[in-house]
Amino acid sequence: MQRIIDADAHVVEGAAVGSEALRRWPELVQYRKGDDGRGGFFIEGRRYPEPEGPGAGCPPEHALCDTGGLDPNGVEGVLSACDREGIERMVMFPSLGLAVPTFRDAELARGFARLYNEFIADFCKQSGGRLVGVAVVPIEDVAASLEILGGAHRAGLGCVMVPPALRERNLDHPDLDPFWAEAARLGVAVGIHGAPGIHLPKLGVDRFDNYIQVHCLSFPFDQMVAMTAMVSGGVLERHPDLRVAFLEAGVGWAPFFLDRLHEHWEKRGDWIARGWGRDPLAYLERGQIYLTCEGEEPILPGVIDVLGDEFIMFASDFPHWDSNYPESTRPMVERQDISEASRAKILARNAERFFRL
Repeated sequence: MQRIIDADAHVVEGAAVGSEALRRWPELVQYRKGDDGRGGFFIEGRRYPEPEGPGAGCPPEHALCDTGGLDPNGVEGVLSACDREGIERMVMFPSLGLAVPTFRDAELARGFARLYNEFIADFCKQSGGRLVGVAVVPIEDVAASLEILGGAHRAGLGCVMVPPALRERNLDHPDLDPFWAEAARLGVAVGIHGAPGIHLPKLGVDRFDNYIQVHCLSFPFDQMVAMTAMVSGGVLERHPDLRVAFLEAGVGWAPFFLDRLHEHWEKRGDWIARGWGRDPLAYLERGQIYLTCEGEEPILPGVIDVLGDEFIMFASDFPHWDSNYPESTRPMVERQDISEASRAKILARNAERFFRL
């Protein structure tokens, strides 16, 4: 039987996080209707997610896939979904918790991160090890993030999520080096994950206010920005034990973009004072760069031919609307255009190595 580890699914935090946040920070966190009549979380006066305007996010009423019988609101329902898909272990990234890096109030950001990390650690413990939690940190506050990262690691969270870019800094900013160093020292994997509509920097999607157009662009644009910072900004060079996954953008862009980075390193790499010290492909080869793919991506065999199969992990995006649940695993399990060895790596072994499962 084929082993499957889902490297990027999402927890639905529900009342365990939302209600507690409303109780702890009533002046900063509310659940109410906006001017358009839609209900939602308003944090520091901003709606999460914001379904209107430039860079619009997903309307909350359409966030989840519409499969009958789906219950992602608790451990039992998530494990039932895993069983239906044949998933052995599922890595749980946040939903509302994706927004933590955008909070402006420092105390709120720190407190919400701790609340979320306590929740996800407990949620996953109830699964008998089948669900794997991912921590959040208020990364704009590096000192607080170091302390919170340590606590999350002690609680058994072996991966931490950061956004593709900060409000006024890219991921290669010198201020962030202590955080990368600590993640590498602890052996904590870094998952770079964005989302439209949660008040992250708008990287190109500010030209669109239709959510579908925004969604088409946001994830790959975000990850290209993040990879540029991590590679050409020298983060992976300065922290050779750091493992980073660029998530929810598929894998088809990787050969094109790594080749583009390679050309600039080869011809003008010395123009970046804190730049990378070697061919970008070297970071891939030494196991610092990972990406996720969906099971039906047509370009996957070509990616394997060009870059190999050691860095690609399967991801379902369960239970969000663009997940193919309950058929997300079938295309990868059944496709005939990749080898059995590559299939085994993509479906489980690469995720085991990245997340140290």
